[in-house]
Amino acid sequence: YVGQFDDEHVGHVDFKEQKEIITLPDFAGQIVVPSLYEDAKKGMSICRTILDDLKEVYANSSEPLEPPWSSIYPKSDPELNVENTLICHVTGFFPPPVRVLWTKNNVNVTDESTLSRYYPNKDGTMNAFSRLSFIPDEGDIYSCSVEHKALQQPQTRTW
Repeated sequence: YVGQFDDEHVGHVDFKEQKEIITLPDFAGQIVVPSLYEDAKKGMSICRTILDDLKEVYANSSEPLEPPWSSIYPKSDPELNVENTLICHVTGFFPPPVRVLWTKNNVNVTDESTLSRYYPNKDGTMNAFSRLSFIPDEGDIYSCSVEHKALQQPQTRTW
């Protein structure tokens, strides 16, 4: 639970410590909200109940599966030995998540990559960008492989 006033953070509840944490500066004076922790605990309980209900509803639903389409390209025109970024754009998939794996010369380099948040498309599907910093060298082969539950096998693109 986070407390805000005029879009400013004024405090939150620390459930591990079981107390409220007020983050106002000293000159603002002391604020006491007698039942803040108990109210937040009740709110958390309600949220968990709703979440459990939603999980049950959606676990038994037959939502449509849309497989992703991916492409791989450099951020800027590649020059040998000049740092650049490879982008793997994944689009048209539903539902999230997707998993993007990267290789350089058949060696997994996924840990060096990033994956953006999921962006909605107008048709209700999603898209995302995975990025990998690299320094182009003669003969290097990079690939991004996309995994999604609508695909029977990973979709791999090579650069």
